[in-house]
Amino acid sequence: MAIFAFLIQLAGATMLLLFAVRMVRTGIERAYGASFQRVMTGRQGALRSSVVGLCMAMILQSSAAVALLTSGFAGAGLLGFGQGLAIVLGGDLGSALIIQVLSYRLDWLVPLLLAVGGWLFVKTEARKARQLGRILMGVAFILISLRFLREAMDPIRDSAFLPAVAEYLARDYVTAFIVGAVLAFVMHSSVAAILMCVTLVQIGAIPFVAGLSLVLGANFGSAFIPVWLTRGMPMTGRRIPFGNLALRGTWAVLCLFAVNMIIASGLDASGYGGQMLVNAHLAFNASLLILALPFCSALEAPLTRLLPDPVDPMSAESLLKRHSNLDPTHIGSPAQALSSLKRELLVMTDLVDAMFRPTLGLYRDGDKARIKAVQALDEEVNECLSGIRRFVAALPVETMGEDTAKIARDMLEYAVRLETAGDVVARRLTVLAGELRKTGKSFSREGWSELQNMHETIMANLKLASNVLISDDLESARLLSLEKTELKRAERDSRKRHFKRLQNGEKQSFETSDIHLETLRALREFNSHISAVAYPILYHNGQLLETRLIETLPRGQEEV
Repeated sequence: MAIFAFLIQLAGATMLLLFAVRMVRTGIERAYGASFQRVMTGRQGALRSSVVGLCMAMILQSSAAVALLTSGFAGAGLLGFGQGLAIVLGGDLGSALIIQVLSYRLDWLVPLLLAVGGWLFVKTEARKARQLGRILMGVAFILISLRFLREAMDPIRDSAFLPAVAEYLARDYVTAFIVGAVLAFVMHSSVAAILMCVTLVQIGAIPFVAGLSLVLGANFGSAFIPVWLTRGMPMTGRRIPFGNLALRGTWAVLCLFAVNMIIASGLDASGYGGQMLVNAHLAFNASLLILALPFCSALEAPLTRLLPDPVDPMSAESLLKRHSNLDPTHIGSPAQALSSLKRELLVMTDLVDAMFRPTLGLYRDGDKARIKAVQALDEEVNECLSGIRRFVAALPVETMGEDTAKIARDMLEYAVRLETAGDVVARRLTVLAGELRKTGKSFSREGWSELQNMHETIMANLKLASNVLISDDLESARLLSLEKTELKRAERDSRKRHFKRLQNGEKQSFETSDIHLETLRALREFNSHISAVAYPILYHNGQLLETRLIETLPRGQEEV
């Protein structure tokens, strides 16, 4: 019975630890995720890339999350292999630094973090403030889970079961290494797995020697996590996790045998505790980064030979042909008709996303070929709208029902908004990019930063709009509407700061004033169109007024 209670408590503490780590990561991604691409894909050397990875891992509290982001950017052609591998190696060191902080006894912080975080999350409406509350509460939950883990070990610390297991792991370091690797992979979090090992050593449940083998195994096992999670990505992105696995696996195995040979030769490690285990984990990752950083780019050639790009038998021309999800002659049931419309709207959203994503790059280089490619996508968006219009017109209202017909009309309305958003990119933003290139002028540093921030926010809103379209989730629709208001405020503030720069006589702002102001208006209009998917959901749930006008005029001002 004691063993059963122990397993229940251990499972509960472990699940809380995993949930808390994920809570912190998602809070940071939702608040600042739109800026990650710009930070990670900037052109920089291996050392600076590793520093970026280190910082990202400390922010996200997950080296696996950094590896996933890096692989995604590499698969999209935004990041080279050498730079990406340096980011991942730096992320592993950043994750080790987070463990260094969380390994201290910080139970006294828990009430403060819960109070401040809970108030921010429950009582505030601003998105970043709410996500900061989520982050603070997540850190508090991590500390609570570690306390639960220590308490779960207390009843069996003096039993015959745990000392026997601990002694076996200390004696058979290969088994301990494998157990640590499996633990990290199953938990899908190196932070959570290593914090658990450190806690077990701190409370004396297992000796330092067994804990060291477990931690080395956890480092090896954590390298499998991004390999597994990126299995559906293009091979250019998957090579980076495989390169990291090869480096970490080799170094972990070498360190495992070297350390245990030193201990077997007579080194007394019985006095070492949890903090020394954290230091060993930190030293492992720091030494790996120092040794492997010069060879990041050199690994690309052998990995390309081992993991070549798959040969696609389809021609490029056939790949570019898009087949519509809509067939007016085969409408099907009301549910099938709405599902087909939704699929086609998702295609439109992806096309608009593909048009909008490179716009700031066009402002920077003014590449005519890329501008024409973006404008060519607008024709596909127009074709999608035409198909949706024909499909909705063919719906038999008498058999579909008025509710289904209204939903279909709302979808058609959003398709019109998406088509207009595509026109904003094709006929305004790309034209402005070409004009800026012709003049040879450039925005001021402050003005360019403002445009970048707005672009990143809109990219996040595009992703959120797709989620709203799929899920019809009220909370997501409310968030999208709030983000629209936030972007309006950002556009207004940017305009005011631009006028202030003009008053201060900044030459760059004066030379690009017209393009800057027109770009701000275009970005705001684009965001308004893509955010329109939230309106039907908000209105249906009574969260949107039909008019903002005052219903009755003050006495004496009625119409006559």
